[in-house]
Amino acid sequence: MKVKICGITNLEDALFATGCGADALGFIFYPKSPRSITPEKAAAIIAKLPPFITTVGVFVNEEQRRIREILEKTGLKALQLHGEEPPEACGIWTPVIKSFRVSDFVDLKLLEQYRNASAFLLDTFSKTEYGGTGRIFNWDIAVEAKALGRIILAGGLTPENIEEAVRRVRPYAVDVSSGVEAEKGKKDFIKVKEFIGKARAAAVNRDSPLT
Repeated sequence: MKVKICGITNLEDALFATGCGADALGFIFYPKSPRSITPEKAAAIIAKLPPFITTVGVFVNEEQRRIREILEKTGLKALQLHGEEPPEACGIWTPVIKSFRVSDFVDLKLLEQYRNASAFLLDTFSKTEYGGTGRIFNWDIAVEAKALGRIILAGGLTPENIEEAVRRVRPYAVDVSSGVEAEKGKKDFIKVKEFIGKARAAAVNRDSPLT
């Protein structure tokens, strides 16, 4: 199972997360997000990362031209489309993670239209925010969604609930941002280390009963 730490805004957080075993780092290129980062700053951070770390650019209803410019400037290895992008958008870039803000099982019908996506990220629905809500959703939805493709579980994950989440859902990956922050845009090192450690342990021992 993979672990992605999202909302990276500085080199210190990036290096600490990768040093703790994070597989991927998320950089948010959505100006309205409190965790947004400029392409220039992201490029400087990415240039100093160790090898084999997947860098993911998070975009919300962004123009293709702008995405291409940021890709060329930063050297991102994957994209995450976190808005209302149409299915054909997933066929332009590779690899692409398509995010869905889910509220009930009916929402899963949308996933069938996005077969070109490399994975589906399931986040908690909000009328006002594109992620980072700090709230969980019904994980049974994520379990059912696994029949449609690789599932990245997000939405309200914390060091306190990550073990149960992994054992119940058994996702391809987990994604956390606000759940390991000291404040918006700055990670809490204790929480980052604890989250990754517990996620790894739960993935190895996910067949064991909950305590």
